[in-house]
Amino acid sequence: MLHQSPALDHVFHALADPARRGMLERLTRGPASVSQLAEPLPMSLSAVVQHLLVLEASGLVKSQKVGRVRTCALDAAALSQAETWINERRISVERQLDRLGEYLAAPDSEKD
Repeated sequence: MLHQSPALDHVFHALADPARRGMLERLTRGPASVSQLAEPLPMSLSAVVQHLLVLEASGLVKSQKVGRVRTCALDAAALSQAETWINERRISVERQLDRLGEYLAAPDSEKD
């Protein structure tokens, strides 16, 4: 059985939705209010808040409320965890392809 991290599962779940990825893309340019994040999206403010709750639960977004405004910011630490997992898989596949390339490049007499 693979040893998986529940936190990593939450990150990939959060990244699976295009609206949430769009919010994260916007947050790469800096913090934004919930209203600013909702502006380009074809959904209600309530739906945006639900998406933000998923992003916060995954650790990708942190928010704070000052007065009546809730401001969200990207927390890159959770994103780097997903990046690390993906890079480990990529490196493994590249090694396998390198071995296959070496095998295919070897003369037929060495393949037996």
